[in-house]
Amino acid sequence: MTTSSAEMRTLAREIRGQVVQMSHARKTAHLGSSLSCVDIVVAAYWGVLRVDPQNPWDPGRDRFILSKGHAATTLYAALARRGYYDASVLESYNRDGGHLAEHPCWRCVPGVEASTGSLGHGLPLALGMALAGRIQGPRYRCFVLQSDGECEEGAVWEAALFAAAQKIDNVAVIIDYNKWQATGRSNEVMALAPLIDKWRAFGWSACELDGHDLPALVTALEKVPDGSGKPLAIVAHTVKGKGVSFMEDDNNWHYRTPSADELQAARRELGLA
Repeated sequence: MTTSSAEMRTLAREIRGQVVQMSHARKTAHLGSSLSCVDIVVAAYWGVLRVDPQNPWDPGRDRFILSKGHAATTLYAALARRGYYDASVLESYNRDGGHLAEHPCWRCVPGVEASTGSLGHGLPLALGMALAGRIQGPRYRCFVLQSDGECEEGAVWEAALFAAAQKIDNVAVIIDYNKWQATGRSNEVMALAPLIDKWRAFGWSACELDGHDLPALVTALEKVPDGSGKPLAIVAHTVKGKGVSFMEDDNNWHYRTPSADELQAARRELGLA
C-alpha cells in the first residue's frame, strides 16, 4: 500500500493515543517503551511490509516479530488500524477471557506472528522462519523489533552469529534504542555502546538513524535484502515516552500508568482531545 509521510505521522499520533488509553484502562505498565517504538511499527506496516490483512496467514507474507513483547499495545493498536481485526477487539486487552494478553501470544489475533516477552527470542524465531522460506519458498522477509536492553541477552548474539554464517539476508533487526531499561540507563547497566559497531563485528550490515523519522525508517527497511548477502541491523535512536512531553525520557513510565487527568493531558498533546 502507498501511504504518505503525513498520513503516517497522523497514524502514529492516533496509535500513541490508543496506547495511552489502553494503559490507563487496564492499569498496565511499559507505556514508555510502547510509545518509543510507534514510528518504527507504523513505518513497517504502512510503508514496507508485504502483507494482506484480509489474508493474514498467506505463506508468502513478510513476517514482523515484536520481540520486545512488553510493547504489545503498540502492535495490537497498529494491527487494528491496519485492518487485521475490528478496533472493538482492543477493548478485550488484558481482560479475563479476552484475546489480547499483556504480552503477545502466537495467533491470539490475526497478525501476531510469535509469543514474545521473554527477551531474546524474537531474532532466533525470525531466523527459523527465514530459513524455512529459503528451503520451501517463497522467500519472504522477516523483520524483528528489539529493545536496546534486549541486546544484553546472549541468545541475541548467538542468533546474530548464525545469521551471518548462513548469509540470511532476508532478515532485519530494528533496535529501539531509547537508552533505558527497567532499572536504569542501558549503557550504564551494560556496555552496549558503540552498538552499531558490535553488529558489524558480528557480520551484519548496519546503519543508524532517528527512530522517529518515518521516511528514513521506510528507506532503511525497504533495503531488505540490501544486496550485501548479509542480514541488516538498524539502530534506531528513539525517545522513551515519545509524543507526550511529561513522559519523554522519564523512566518512571516504565511502570507507571496514567491517571484520568494524565490521559486527557496526553490526548491534548497528541491533538486528539
